Amino acid sequence: MNDLIVHQVDVTHFRLVELSKLADQAKPFYDWVEKIAKKVTGSHRELSEILMLTGREDLTAIVNGCYQEVEEKRPLLFDGIGRVYPHNKACFFFFAWMIRDAPQQRLAPLISRMIQIEKIDKLVAETDTLVELILEYRSYVKSFSWLTVREVIIDRLEGSRRSIKGHHLESSVRTAIITAFQNYFSIYSNYGKYKKIDIAESQIKIGNHTVDVSVKLTPLDNSLPESLLIPIKTRETEGGGHSHIFTRDIMAAVKELKEDESKYYIVAVIVALNWSISELENINNQIDKVYHFNVNPNKFIGFDDASQIDLNRYIQGILNND
Repeated sequence: MNDLIVHQVDVTHFRLVELSKLADQAKPFYDWVEKIAKKVTGSHRELSEILMLTGREDLTAIVNGCYQEVEEKRPLLFDGIGRVYPHNKACFFFFAWMIRDAPQQRLAPLISRMIQIEKIDKLVAETDTLVELILEYRSYVKSFSWLTVREVIIDRLEGSRRSIKGHHLESSVRTAIITAFQNYFSIYSNYGKYKKIDIAESQIKIGNHTVDVSVKLTPLDNSLPESLLIPIKTRETEGGGHSHIFTRDIMAAVKELKEDESKYYIVAVIVALNWSISELENINNQIDKVYHFNVNPNKFIGFDDASQIDLNRYIQGILNND
């Protein structure tokens, strides 16, 4: 992405680009809700029309259908730095966002009061609240179309990003990984040979090695979980021995992981100007993939289209067991 210069001043809106990419990954969740709504109502209409016209009984069934979906058919929903919400929270947040409410700041305390006063189940309190909010205020919001909801999601993600202290590079790489998994889900409505995808919220430690972004993959056949590991390396200057040190660390980590019984997929992401070509080749010979972005880390806003498509295909291969 090029800098946007106006009267010699950089007005580039990097955050909008990042948040837009992340918001677009909520589209499979939206489409999934639409499928449930069509199954419940038997309607051929789009989700927005269904929610505008449906009565209390069917609305309740739609919301419950989302909460109760089997694990391997659940899409993912994320906060502003790409961390996955637990499924029940994702359903609650998504419907609250659709009716333009604030699930954490406003609704969560009210739900807690309901549970305390009437001794009811949390799921019942959340479902009843969401249904009544939609029935009462849908004539005011006027639309539940994807483009309208997308704008709301961008706003909510920006709010959550401001409240979360996270690493910029990790967030960008996590967004790319999310995009790849959600791209697969949007096509197949599942995660291939896996019933569950868990994207770690922060760095993890394996032996003596720290991994910046990781994904735990739980197979449908209940065999041992597998892992996708993504170490990230950045460099703001154009010189130094960073590339050799990083290559050495990667090789040491790979050697240690090969002695483990678990199955690992390893992808490295390097964001640095003029990284050594020979070191890139050395790393690439040891692991599945290397993505090198020849840019200053301060100006990195995520995977470009070509790199994202390549990552999508790589993830598809893992999920299809190719």
